[in-house]
Amino acid sequence: MTTSSNRRDSALALLKQLEKEAPEKVANNLDSFDSNAVELILGFAFTDVLSRSGIDLRLREMLTVAMLASMGTAQGQLDFHMRAALNTGVTREEIVEIIYQVAVYAGVPAAMNAISSARKAFITT
Repeated sequence: MTTSSNRRDSALALLKQLEKEAPEKVANNLDSFDSNAVELILGFAFTDVLSRSGIDLRLREMLTVAMLASMGTAQGQLDFHMRAALNTGVTREEIVEIIYQVAVYAGVPAAMNAISSARKAFITT
């Protein structure tokens, strides 16, 4: 059985794989909101879903970038997941292709926002 503490630790460990400095920053942000937020929000997302074995983390990040870009409403999360995608081995060329796919199916404005996130990620990683 996974305890709350284990779910938290597991979620933060996976978050560290995506971006080395993220766990402390994200945990502090969520803990200042509510002491259960890391376990509930990140525990679900990272421990229950992203840790599943059905597809690898690299592909999950590609899908996440495409979905967040298509949403067009989560710029901060898109910025983070652009960097995380690069950190899991997604290439710049693959991100460019994902953005072109977003342009076709979600529209040019969504693609333009994704280009902004990609450019920032290309500079910082």
